[in-house]
Amino acid sequence: MSLLRGGGISVGELVRRDPVLAVAAVLAALSCAAVPPDAGYLGYIDLRTIGMLFSLMVIMAGLTRLGVFAVACQRLLAVARSPRRLSLALTLLAFFSSMLITNDVALVTFVPLALLALRPLESERLTCFTVVMMTVAANLGSMFTPVGNPQNLYLYSVSHLSLADFLLLMLPYTLAALVMLVLVVFAFAQVPAGSPEAVAPQGTAGRISATRVVPWAVVFACALLSVARVLPFQVTVVASVAVGLAVDRGAILHVDYALLATFIAFFIFVGNMGRIEAVDALIARVVGGHELAVSVVASQVLSNVPAAILLSGFTSNWAALIVGTNLGGLGTLIASMASLISYKQVAFALPRSKGRYLALFTAWNLAFLAVLFAVRLVVG
Repeated sequence: MSLLRGGGISVGELVRRDPVLAVAAVLAALSCAAVPPDAGYLGYIDLRTIGMLFSLMVIMAGLTRLGVFAVACQRLLAVARSPRRLSLALTLLAFFSSMLITNDVALVTFVPLALLALRPLESERLTCFTVVMMTVAANLGSMFTPVGNPQNLYLYSVSHLSLADFLLLMLPYTLAALVMLVLVVFAFAQVPAGSPEAVAPQGTAGRISATRVVPWAVVFACALLSVARVLPFQVTVVASVAVGLAVDRGAILHVDYALLATFIAFFIFVGNMGRIEAVDALIARVVGGHELAVSVVASQVLSNVPAAILLSGFTSNWAALIVGTNLGGLGTLIASMASLISYKQVAFALPRSKGRYLALFTAWNLAFLAVLFAVRLVVG
């Protein structure tokens, strides 16, 4: 099989590593055959979304590489002296942190620390349950803010909702999710008989120099101002690159460029489909009036980020699409690609518990989805 130049990676390996990008690239290429490239392509790509997503990934990579989140986690867990309190602390940490650092970063950072903290308890069931709750919490906590996950950042940009309107839209679901998480953890985080005392994970992270954090904190503040449309997003992009080059070039290298490429490919596909009248009319009829249900179902198969991009080209009911793609992150393992982060960590640390984890993950995701869908029916 031919190799991709520069990286020596076969096409098959690329598909295995990032199937969503592979599918997006194929769809974009096929759509280009139907709609030959022209000047209209320039209007397809939402540069604000791409720029802000890039900037946030640089900032989060920089802070993660400094150990800021690891230190914060260790200090929080130092006060969690019982297994149930530990499970709850980890769940709430994922829930609230994801609102600002994204669901992906929350899980990449805190799941490994959770596995270390839970290891002394010698309960694979409690470990699997806690990681499932952390994953659900990260996906649901992230839905509250425009910077919580990639689909929110994109839909917030194209919908032109005010920050207040966005927060109010997602507030009922966020509060319901928080109550559910607390109740479920208290009820089902069963403590093994004779379990030892929980301990905070020991690591090499210690004191972090404030002078190293300040540049990232400043550019993160710029990012939040750009999200609120107070500061032009171009300023944040330039600032994040400048800080990365000056402070930690590795942060720029750790950006998920595959995700950015996936966004661009889907932008091209959606743009081209919108220019084929028959296709545009057909999809618009299917989606119209059913945005919530269609986005939830589409997310189960495509994942919620691609679903958000695809469906956004065929509806202007932004509220239903925002709610639907966020609730759609619950369900299958690929409904939210962030969920794969947790699964891979558990599969590596507890290979014999992969089946248990998937069963718990699916059951609890469907339970949360059912309840939050009911909340939607009540809220209207």
